Amino acid sequence: MSTAFQSIKQGLLEAITHAKGDERGVRVHHPRVVDVKAIRAKVGMTQEQFAARFGFSTATLRHWERGDRTPRGPALVLLNVIEHNPQAVIDALA
Repeated sequence: MSTAFQSIKQGLLEAITHAKGDERGVRVHHPRVVDVKAIRAKVGMTQEQFAARFGFSTATLRHWERGDRTPRGPALVLLNVIEHNPQAVIDALA
């Protein structure tokens, strides 16, 4: 079997083990909670501009900023990256 296949197989086996509740040898990443309004203000965009630039709906962005909802999963990861280096995300999406 190829090295790539072995790596994928190992990752899947680790994921199955983790899903069953065994966290030994597993690294779990938890993106930190962000202040969406502060990130948007930092990049100097309106809600409409920010949502359009980074692929969020304006309604979702408003919910996050009001605190009605909390970004999770890939959206939270993307917001963390935008907070750290907005230009890199803008360049990647161009």
